[in-house]
Amino acid sequence: MSPTSETPADGQGDEHDHNHPTVDTVEAVVRRQMSAGLGGVRGMLEAGVPGLVFTIAWLVFKDLKVALIASAATAAVFLLVRLVQRSSLQYVGNAIFGILIGFAVVRLAQSMGGTAEEQALAYFLPGILISIGYTVVVGGLCLIGWPIFGFFIGMASGDPLEWHQDKQIVKLCSRLTWLFLAPGAIGAAIQGPIWFLAWSGTIDRDWAILALGILRTGLGWALRIACYGTMIWLLARNHTPVQGRPQDA
Repeated sequence: MSPTSETPADGQGDEHDHNHPTVDTVEAVVRRQMSAGLGGVRGMLEAGVPGLVFTIAWLVFKDLKVALIASAATAAVFLLVRLVQRSSLQYVGNAIFGILIGFAVVRLAQSMGGTAEEQALAYFLPGILISIGYTVVVGGLCLIGWPIFGFFIGMASGDPLEWHQDKQIVKLCSRLTWLFLAPGAIGAAIQGPIWFLAWSGTIDRDWAILALGILRTGLGWALRIACYGTMIWLLARNHTPVQGRPQDA
């Protein structure tokens, strides 16, 4: 039995559980960290629905203030439910932070004399730029052999860098990192040109706002479900020992 197996020895289960990982494979560690970090379906809804509401409100009312208020009100409802349930505010907080950034960019576009359509387009720009920046930084780390999922292993094992000595762990975490990055990278690659063509006046801006809303939410969710499903499949195989330890016979 490995030192980190799920069956404690000598009656020291409570102490063992508090001071050491209770799993003996990389896959099990990452599954636990993913479950805490991604928020599941509820987290995805809380992050994506306010942006979808903004798009629908703008297309229906053609009033930027109404669209922003509707988006913020949706996030506020999610926040209220979380407060009542006394659960994590992380995912609602991410949505509210995104709305605040979008509002700031809209006001900047307004101060520069942008039309209502240009201001509405500006709302989508931060998300595209953040996705590009995140992909470049995290993808760059992955290319040089330091995938972010490896640090999940480090957090669970108590040594933030020891995982990097095991090539099997680095390989698995690299695959997981690329799958994690894929939805944002693909979304930015498609949304970026649409945004630029609309901003330059090459294509109809109302059509572009609709397309950006659909791509940001609909395609984004579909890509995440596909990529996260593949990640779960990889993790379900459960055969990469933590710190290179062999599995029990």
